[in-house]
Amino acid sequence: MKKIKLGQSDLFISQIGLGTWSIGGGPAWGGDKDKGECLRTIRKAPELGVNLIDTAPGYNFGASECIVGEALQEMERDKVVLITKCGIVWDRKGSLFNKVGERQLYKNLSKESIMEEIDQSLERLGLDSIDVYMTHWQSVEPCFTPISETMEALNELKAQGKIKAIGAANISPEQIKEYLKYGELDIVQGKYSVLDRTVEETLFPVCKQYNITMQAYSPLEQGLLTGTFPRDYKPIGAQCNKKWFQPDKMSKAMDMMDAWEPFCEKYHCTVPILALAWILAQGDFISILNGANTVPQLEENVKAMDIELTQDDAAAIRAMAEAADCEECV
Repeated sequence: MKKIKLGQSDLFISQIGLGTWSIGGGPAWGGDKDKGECLRTIRKAPELGVNLIDTAPGYNFGASECIVGEALQEMERDKVVLITKCGIVWDRKGSLFNKVGERQLYKNLSKESIMEEIDQSLERLGLDSIDVYMTHWQSVEPCFTPISETMEALNELKAQGKIKAIGAANISPEQIKEYLKYGELDIVQGKYSVLDRTVEETLFPVCKQYNITMQAYSPLEQGLLTGTFPRDYKPIGAQCNKKWFQPDKMSKAMDMMDAWEPFCEKYHCTVPILALAWILAQGDFISILNGANTVPQLEENVKAMDIELTQDDAAAIRAMAEAADCEECV
């Protein structure tokens, strides 16, 4: 499988990575999963050419990290590039983030907090070092921390050998440039799908300029781009307030996917694989997180790495997505 260089680091990653947002279970993360199947999925990833595994302590209060750590016990560590994150906490104060049940999550990127978080993550993962340490959400008032302080902590961890590379998620171009004033930034994460192309105008230019890997999350729009939802589908949970789950938009998205049939036949693939392949066709600085929970799901999703869309087909798919998002189009 083709691998790309992660920023300016010495690491090479598969263009599709395994995201473990839901593997940790919990009501806010899609409910509990079959732990045994999740472990098998993580362990199967390197066999399928997927060497990148992404987790975070904020995924069900450390549960995802614990499951990833358990899986790693039976894996060759040098075959995996592991991302975990900092900045979302529940055992210390910060700026308000989400509330899950009775537990409040906070944003905190202070040096003191990061130094505590790294040791907790290493313990849950059963490791002595992490390949990529990523700020999960950027600092905001009322408990704002300057990026200079955050980077001071991350650079110290790098010097200590606890982390190899630094990343940042949910970040603006201006914040990226601020990070770069104080050290290296090798990867950024942002929401990106054929239906949500905002990062093309915001993150793409700065990533290309500074040789930073762009990693797409939610590439299938919370399941909509799997093409499996019925026409009368009723959104649930976090889907309810999302743009593409409003009745008129969802209908247009489904019309678009119906029109993809010739492309699916041409490339011998399913709708979701076409959607993933379209993202990969936008540049070799792009990586995708897929949230497979089972081995069959992962086996299906990795097929996108073998599809090479022609420029004309990629442009045609983009035009269809733009039409689906056009209020004046009928």
